[in-house]
Amino acid sequence: MVQVIDGKHVAASVIETVKAATVALEELSGVRTGLAVVIVGDDPASHAYVGSKSRMAKECGFNSVQHTLPAETTQEELAALVASLNADPEVHGILVQLPLPKHLHAEPIIQSIRPEKDVDGLHVVNAGKLATGDIRTGLVSCTPAGAMVFVRRVHGDDLSGLNAVVIGRSNLFGKPMAQLLLNAHATVTVAHSRTRDLPVVCRNADILVAAVGRPEMVKGNWIKPDATVIDVGINRVPAPERGEGKTRLVGDIAFDEALAVASVVTPVPGGVGPMTIAMLMANTVIAAHRAAGRAAPTF
Repeated sequence: MVQVIDGKHVAASVIETVKAATVALEELSGVRTGLAVVIVGDDPASHAYVGSKSRMAKECGFNSVQHTLPAETTQEELAALVASLNADPEVHGILVQLPLPKHLHAEPIIQSIRPEKDVDGLHVVNAGKLATGDIRTGLVSCTPAGAMVFVRRVHGDDLSGLNAVVIGRSNLFGKPMAQLLLNAHATVTVAHSRTRDLPVVCRNADILVAAVGRPEMVKGNWIKPDATVIDVGINRVPAPERGEGKTRLVGDIAFDEALAVASVVTPVPGGVGPMTIAMLMANTVIAAHRAAGRAAPTF
């Protein structure tokens, strides 16, 4: 029988580990885990995301500080704030909410965050550490880290002998996901828009991860029987059955078709999505442990 992974349940278990590690660190070292969240402008979606992150940080017992800057903030002013957070020993994680207003350049800001405080895992140093297999001292981008938690819970830590296919080669997800699978000894193929015979490539996958942003692109006959299917896509499509102008969320996998073939499937919504904030909290408490010279928890 196919297993549909409950991302909310797995995320909740990660958060429980974070809470326990936060309490233990404060009791043993007197260090309270600190997260600084920076948001510029008044984009409603960004404020909703930041609000949920700040609430979760407080639930985890962090010292959570939100810096809300006006839309007209200059590049220099934002850079100065990040520099001050870099220098603050009580801040272990720095998150700059993207996208920034159009007049600001995100990349230099992200790269100015000290790698050990880069809890989004976007700094080139952390990307390089992942690429060289150094997960012990680096921080991994939150969404692929969350997807990898699913993979490990199904297959264990050692993926030797398993073929994995990642559809998508973005710096945010596809590349780090492929590196995580490779570091766990899977044989990894990274497929993308220029891959020939993509259905044939996918049918070879024991672990199939889709992150392309095309609604229900991966059909049931692309999936190897009994494969583990991780759907990272979030696409809004028309849902006239719900009423005029209504929409619904679907992934990159044709979910109902996958249910008939795969052994494990993640749903959209409710699969990988809840793991992103959970792994942000995990990265923050890992960073706090390292700053205190303590062995960091694993997830």
